[in-house]
Amino acid sequence: MKNKTNVFWHRLAVGIVLSAVLVLSGCGGAAGSQSFDLKNPVTKRTTQVNAKTAADLSQIPNYSGDPYVALNGNKPNFTDSDLTTKSYEHYSDLDSLGRCGVAMACIGRDTMPKAGEKRGSISEVKPTGWHNARYDFVDGKMVYNRCHLIAHELTAENANEKNLITGTRSMNVDGMLPFENMVADYVKETGHHVIYRVTPIFQGNELVARGVQMEGESVEDKGDGILFNVYCYNVEPGVTIDYATGYTRADGSGSTDSASPSNSSTADTSATSSQDDTVQTYVINKRNKKFHKPDCSGVAHMAQANKQTVNAKRSDLINQGYSPCGICKP
Repeated sequence: MKNKTNVFWHRLAVGIVLSAVLVLSGCGGAAGSQSFDLKNPVTKRTTQVNAKTAADLSQIPNYSGDPYVALNGNKPNFTDSDLTTKSYEHYSDLDSLGRCGVAMACIGRDTMPKAGEKRGSISEVKPTGWHNARYDFVDGKMVYNRCHLIAHELTAENANEKNLITGTRSMNVDGMLPFENMVADYVKETGHHVIYRVTPIFQGNELVARGVQMEGESVEDKGDGILFNVYCYNVEPGVTIDYATGYTRADGSGSTDSASPSNSSTADTSATSSQDDTVQTYVINKRNKKFHKPDCSGVAHMAQANKQTVNAKRSDLINQGYSPCGICKP
């Protein structure tokens, strides 16, 4: 899997520097205090993380419609000393502007929510730039989500202000979620560990991140099961974001519920209906019940055991309990 990189992705050189020890170095100050949850065997720490671990925005292509792009040939920048099978979680202290920093963990079954564990509320956390607004053309209507840097399904974190940023619905669902699900599925199935790092990328003193860098590598099989290094764009189609403040406005390119039906919407409906009744080639994920176009970027990150190529009608797959991928929208 290490050598599989989607052809549309740009190969980028990313300068990533990480300390060879698990306690990450300070940035403009001393390292923060460490805290341990005595009820949980998983080590949880908070620490300052050197800003040099972030990807360089000048080397990242402008957003062109894809929710994420591969960095460094899709290979993460972990050092040998990072690759441990001992589960832990690290969360950076908030900076002087109240912004989150790097979050890093060794994901194992023991870090994930226990069976029957209910997800807690996160509504009390107001990450920097949190000025939410409603747009009828946005999935879920609200432009922003409180985005976990490390997903709840991986570490059972709820209202941890050091793990929540202001992120668009598109970044959360179309950008980050496929990788979160992929890691969760892999760990559940194999019992192996995944080194996982998410870095919010801010420009200057802006309060809203321009995107997040996500890196993952499975440890026991040396990256054969999980291996990725991607940048997810913190954008929402049809919405202009003032990253300095978090305020937004519609840019006129998105459709709205109040708009009258148009010829294009009729054509889209007709095309979807035709696609439903035509046998086509899809790649299905037997684990999370998603189906994809064969050239979808998510296919390369799918565990081989979950992947199956089928010739089927779209409607038949949906009737079998599968749902279309949110990235390629088959």
